[in-house]
Amino acid sequence: MAGTQYRGSEIKDVDQFLDDAAGLDSEREKEIGQHIGYRYDVNLVPDYTKLTPYLKDYMEFMGWEDLNWLEDVHMGYEEGEAAIFDRNINGWVRIPDSVELPKNQQDRDMIARELLLKWQMSPDHPMVVLNKAYRKF
Repeated sequence: MAGTQYRGSEIKDVDQFLDDAAGLDSEREKEIGQHIGYRYDVNLVPDYTKLTPYLKDYMEFMGWEDLNWLEDVHMGYEEGEAAIFDRNINGWVRIPDSVELPKNQQDRDMIARELLLKWQMSPDHPMVVLNKAYRKF
């Protein structure tokens, strides 16, 4: 499997960090006290048969044939909780407890992509506040 090492910790399975969310493997993780995202095989191409209905509609509306900029979005973990890393705010967005997550990593990644899109379009997203505050036109 590509990407079998991550800063001193051995990655044995794509679902390794689902099964052991509390375990901190690498020295850096122990130092900061949380998992570091993208610890599984990021070279996996998304399985488009696992698209959520929302993502299918989104791609159709946008006229896209693939997820392109969302392909490297994966479900990660912050302090043992499922989360998505939002590059726009340079921080983790935790998944609400009300969202039931499947065991399969590909399914979880599709949900992560959907939730990231919804969060980035939300009026509560920090970029919306910045846009209102600093918009010139």
